[in-house]
Amino acid sequence: MTDPAPLASSPRGVKGWHVGVAVVAFFAVVIGVDAGFLVAAYRSHPGQVAARPYEAGLIYNAELDRLRAQESLGWRAGAAARPGGIEVVMQDRDARPLTGLRVSATLQRPATERGRMEQVLRETGPGVYAADHVFSGTWDVRISAAGEAGPRFVAERRLTWP
Repeated sequence: MTDPAPLASSPRGVKGWHVGVAVVAFFAVVIGVDAGFLVAAYRSHPGQVAARPYEAGLIYNAELDRLRAQESLGWRAGAAARPGGIEVVMQDRDARPLTGLRVSATLQRPATERGRMEQVLRETGPGVYAADHVFSGTWDVRISAAGEAGPRFVAERRLTWP
C-alpha cells in the first residue's frame, strides 16, 4: 500500500498585507464619497436661510417680546369647530370670561394659502365669540383679540370640520 502524497502548500493565500490593502481601500472609498457629498452640499447651499437675516432676527425678537407681554396678561383662548362656524372662548387668568374684546380669526388651509379668509367674530355671550360660516375640512386658525386698553392676544389652533 502506498502512502498518500503530502498536500502541497498553495502559493496563493490571504496574507496580512492583503487585509491591510483591503481595509485602506474600503476607507478610501468611504472618505471619497463623503468628501463628494460635502462638496456638493457646500456648493448648493450658501448657509443663509433668510434673504434678509438681520431683519428676520429683529422680527423674531419683537415676536418674543410680544409673547412675553401676552404671557403677563394671563389670557386664554379656546377655539371650537361648530357646524355653523367657529366659536372662541376668551378667559382671563382666573377663568373669568373676557367681554368687550375685538376678536378676529384668520383661517387658511394647512398646506396652502389659497382660500385664506378673515372672519370678524361677534360676542354671543360673556367671553364667547363666534362667526357664522360653513367650513369643511382642516383649517389653521389664528385668533387675534384686543381689549379697550390695547392689550393684544394671539393664539393659533388647528380646527377640523366634518
